Amino acid sequence: LQGSELWRRFHEIGTEMIITKAGRRMFPSVRVKVKGLEPLKQYYIAIDVVPVDSKRYRYVYHSSQWMVAGNTDHSCITPRLYIHPDSPCSGETWMRQIISFDRVKLTNNEMDDKGHIILQSMHKYKPRVHVIAQDSRFDLAQIQSLPAEGVQTFSFQETEFTTVTAYQNQQITKLKIDRNPFAKGFRD
Repeated sequence: LQGSELWRRFHEIGTEMIITKAGRRMFPSVRVKVKGLEPLKQYYIAIDVVPVDSKRYRYVYHSSQWMVAGNTDHSCITPRLYIHPDSPCSGETWMRQIISFDRVKLTNNEMDDKGHIILQSMHKYKPRVHVIAQDSRFDLAQIQSLPAEGVQTFSFQETEFTTVTAYQNQQITKLKIDRNPFAKGFRD
């Protein structure tokens, strides 16, 4: 995980990610380096975002923390795979670069047809990065779910986040404005 120190700073406070109907980019974004791939083999790299648990949360302002507000049913939403636009690429190429998922957008629109990742507000999620070996038996560019074999999956605890439609914790708002180069309009 690249930028893990920034992710940890958010994680200590309790990372929140805004979701909108139109789709909102993640900050921090998920950026990784991979190693141990076969240099000449072709790989797809993908990301999805899965629920951490089956709870719905609410933010309690006087204690500045997230509390369980009830149970939820995630069965209606299958995690949507976002395939990195450089896919497929050789193992050698992937291992040479930082793989950035900075174009991924999160939405709460269950009817989304733009390829954004569909999530429910006030739930906890974690991104997972998948390294998928190219397989001539199926066209990975069209896959909706992960193949049963040839996949390595990685997740990082510090990238867990709670989905919101507006930031709840003021410390998160401040850290996002301070560290996100695209939030310059909000600075004093």
